[in-house]
Amino acid sequence: MNIRIGTSGWSYQTWRPGFYPAGTRPGEFLGFYAGRFDTVELNTTAYRLPAPEQFERWAETVPDGFRFAPKLAMAGPGRVAAYLDRVARLGERLGPIRVVIQNARNDHLLEQLLEAAAGRELAFDFRHDSWQGIEGVVAVNDPDAEPFRYIRLREPPYTDEDLAALAASLRPPAYVYFRHEDEPTAPAYAARVRELLALQR
Repeated sequence: MNIRIGTSGWSYQTWRPGFYPAGTRPGEFLGFYAGRFDTVELNTTAYRLPAPEQFERWAETVPDGFRFAPKLAMAGPGRVAAYLDRVARLGERLGPIRVVIQNARNDHLLEQLLEAAAGRELAFDFRHDSWQGIEGVVAVNDPDAEPFRYIRLREPPYTDEDLAALAASLRPPAYVYFRHEDEPTAPAYAARVRELLALQR
């Protein structure tokens, strides 16, 4: 089943020792994480684009099949080309790009972005009500989106019944991410959903 489960970020020292073993250095967090999950949201890219070499180091740290889901905060088309060039340094480890749009609906802006990012998986995180009902794009948390689903779980805590219902509702291909909390609840939830999906096979 092509359903990838992960968390929103990985670089949290408060997850040690609950998730990361005691003594694990921050520089070792991603390698440890990628040994247990096959995707992660990369939120830092919305605020400051890391150097090209940083993307390459991240890609080299994770195994084949792992996917990063970088965030793009979309205010205008000006920085899109530079952004796409930079995240492309992830190579085959580049997964869907979550495009956060705070502004009111602007179909021309959307067309420009789709043209600039042709061939990339995009998931749109619309934050303005005027975008409701838009068709032809993948919207975050739309279980019927095509050609893939992008699900973000932002309201913990979750019971085992909640996680079982989530696992039963997921349709591949899909990417699923749990929100970071100070305690390592997100990786625990992600691991449990993976277990439940395995039981469904």
